[in-house]
Amino acid sequence: MPHSTHLLRRVWFNRYIWQRRGIFWIGGLLVGLAAVLFVEAADFAQSTLRLILRYFPYAPLILTPAGLAFSLWVTRRYFPNSQGSGIPQAIAARHLADQDERSRLLSLRIAIGKILLTVLALGVGASVGREGPTVQVGASIMHALGKGRFKKHQGLVLAGSAAGIAAAFNTPLAGLVFGIEEMSRSFEHRFSGFVLGSIIAAGLVSLFFLGDYVYFGHTAASVQSFQDIPAVFVCGVAGGILGGLFSRILLWILVGPAGRLGSWMRAHPIAFAALCGLGTAICGLLSEGTTYATGYSEAKSILTGEAALPWQFGILKMVATTLSSICGIPGGIFSPSLAIGAGFGANVAALLPQIDPSTIVLLFMVSYLAGVVQAPITSFVIVMEMTSSHGMILPLMAASILAFGTSRLLCPTPVYHGLAENFIRNSRMLRASRRSETEAEISGQS
Repeated sequence: MPHSTHLLRRVWFNRYIWQRRGIFWIGGLLVGLAAVLFVEAADFAQSTLRLILRYFPYAPLILTPAGLAFSLWVTRRYFPNSQGSGIPQAIAARHLADQDERSRLLSLRIAIGKILLTVLALGVGASVGREGPTVQVGASIMHALGKGRFKKHQGLVLAGSAAGIAAAFNTPLAGLVFGIEEMSRSFEHRFSGFVLGSIIAAGLVSLFFLGDYVYFGHTAASVQSFQDIPAVFVCGVAGGILGGLFSRILLWILVGPAGRLGSWMRAHPIAFAALCGLGTAICGLLSEGTTYATGYSEAKSILTGEAALPWQFGILKMVATTLSSICGIPGGIFSPSLAIGAGFGANVAALLPQIDPSTIVLLFMVSYLAGVVQAPITSFVIVMEMTSSHGMILPLMAASILAFGTSRLLCPTPVYHGLAENFIRNSRMLRASRRSETEAEISGQS
C-alpha cells in the first residue's frame, strides 16, 4: 500500500507529466479552433462559388483552370509539402526521426497554407474536401507545441491527426479509431490518455461553436430482412472495385511510372494543373453544377431524398475528384469520396426498388470510402457517426470489410501509405544529397 500511494503521488504531483498533459489538451483546443475556422471559411468559399454559378454558370471554364494553376504555383513557391490530402504527410512525419525532416512536413506555416489554399480550391470549384487537410493542420499544431519538449514525437502527431478528424467531422469516436487504424496501425498504450484528451478538447471546441450536429443529419436507413442482405454484398464489392480503381489511378500518376503523362506533368506542372481544372469545370457543366467543391450538400440530398441529382453525378464526381487530386493542389478526398459513394448508391437503388434507397446509399458511401482509404473500421465508424445510423452497425461493417478486401485486389498499397512512402523516400534522398554536398565541401577544403 505505501508503494502504491507513493506511485500515485509521483503521477499526480509530477510537474513533467502535467506539462505533457497540458500540451495535449491545449493542442486539442487549438486544433478544434482551427477546424472551426476551417469549416466557416470553407462554407463561405462554397457559398461564394454557388453565387457565381447562379449568375455565370460558365465561369468555371476560366475560373477553375486559373484557380488550380495559381493554387499550385503558390503551393510550390511558398508552401511546399502542403499538397494533396495532408494525411500522407502526417503518416510520414511519424516515421521520420530527424526533427528538421519532420518540420518540412508539419509546421504552422504549412498549416496556414493548407487552410488558405484548400479554401481557395473550394472557391474555384475543385472537387476536394477539408477533412484530410485538417489532419495535417492538427498534426502541425501539435508538432509545433511539443517541438523540443518531447523525445517521442509519434504521440504528438497521432493526437493532432486524430483530433483533426474528430473536429472536422464532429465524430470523436471516429477520430480515435482513425488514429489507431490509419495513423499508427497499432495502439500505443503510453499515449492513449493523451490522445483521448486531445480528441475531447478538439471536440468540445467544435461542439461549443458549431453545436451538437450530425454531419449528414439523421437517417432511418436499416436492413429490414434477409432479402436486403444481397444489397450489402453488391454495394461492398462494387464500392471496393470503384474505390480501389480510384486509389490505383492516384498512386500510378503521383508516385508510379505514369508514362508520358507523368513525364509531361512533372515538366509542366502549372499547365497540367490548368488542364485538370478545365476537366473539372467540364464535369461541373455536364453535371449541372453538382460536382464542384466537397459534394456535402449533394450527398446529403441523395441520402435524405430531398432532391434528385443527375444520374451521371457519381461518375462525373469521381472524374472531377481524380483530376483535382492529381494536379498537386492542397485538398482532401474524404468528403468527395462520400459524395461519390452516395451518387453510385443512388444508381444502384434505382435497380433495387424493393429496398429503401437511403439504405443502399448509406451502404455504398461506406463501401466506396473503405475502398479508397482501405481503413474499414474508420470508414464504417465515420459514416455511422455522421448519419447517426447506429442500427446499421453490422451491415455497414460487413459492407466496409467486403469493400476493403475487394479494393486490395486492385490496389495492394493503401493510398495514404503509398503517398506517405513517397514523402519518406524524398526526405531520405534530400538528406543523402545534403550529406554528399557536405562531404564534397570538406573534401575540397582539405
